[in-house]
Formats: sequence, structure tokens, C-alpha cells
Amino acid sequence: MAAIAFTVNGKAANVDVEPDTPLLWVVREHMKLTGTKFGCGAGQCGACTVHVDGKATRSCQTAVSQVAGKKVTTIEGLSPDSSHPLQKAFVAEQVPQCGYCQSGQIMQAAELLATNKKPTRDEIVAHMDGNLCRCGTYGRIIAAIQKAAGV
Repeated sequence: MAAIAFTVNGKAANVDVEPDTPLLWVVREHMKLTGTKFGCGAGQCGACTVHVDGKATRSCQTAVSQVAGKKVTTIEGLSPDSSHPLQKAFVAEQVPQCGYCQSGQIMQAAELLATNKKPTRDEIVAHMDGNLCRCGTYGRIIAAIQKAAGV
């Protein structure tokens, strides 16, 4: 066990866990921030996507020791009242069906819009490649990202 300090959603956090514990489980089980989902456990689906120092990161494949001293943002920290433009656009475009992938999709898209305010459709598709949707709402996801970007 080791004490690992980092910031989660703007608040200091200190957890006493095994250093190789996946960040996903620390966020969900220790911090009770359950918006981040467990999908495949292999970093292939994107359901567990969070930001680490602003970069979209698969939390199921990131050891908590790797985020020591860093800033982690979960879906809850993106906007606690669901007012982020992506969250509003996902609702407006009726993206969620089962909703399981939604937090990971939004976190991945938020990274894109933070660095590219007006992405093209091709840039959106390329950036979102690797975030899977069991329900196949990819067209709606793209439309929501375009809506949030104002394109």
C-alpha cells in the first residue's frame, strides 16, 4: 500500500492503495465517482475515459501511481450540473440509448474541442475512433460534437 496524492475534479485527493491499482477503480470505489464506466478492462472501448492533465486517458489501463501529482477530471468534474456544451448537445441529439458509453464519449470529445474549436467531420471521426458504442449511435455522436462546436 502507498499513499498517492493527486487532484480529482479540482479537489485534492489522497488514497492509500496498491500503486498498480487501476485509476478506474480508485475513482469508482474509493471516491464514489461512478460516472466513469468499466467497459472492456483492456483500454479498447473508451467507456473508462477520463482526463489526466487535460489528455483523454483510459483509466482502466492507468495505474493510480501514474497520476501522482497530476490533475484528473472525470465526467462529474467536466460539469457538475450537466451544463457543458457537449452534455447539452448529447441530450439535444438524443445520443444515449443505453447510455453506457456516454461519459467516455463525452470525455474523449471534450479533449478534441479543447484543442480544436471547430473540427471537421473527418477530424471528429478520427479523434473518436476507438470509443465504442454498443448501440451504434455514431451518427448522433458526430452530430452532437458538431453541435457543441457550432459547426
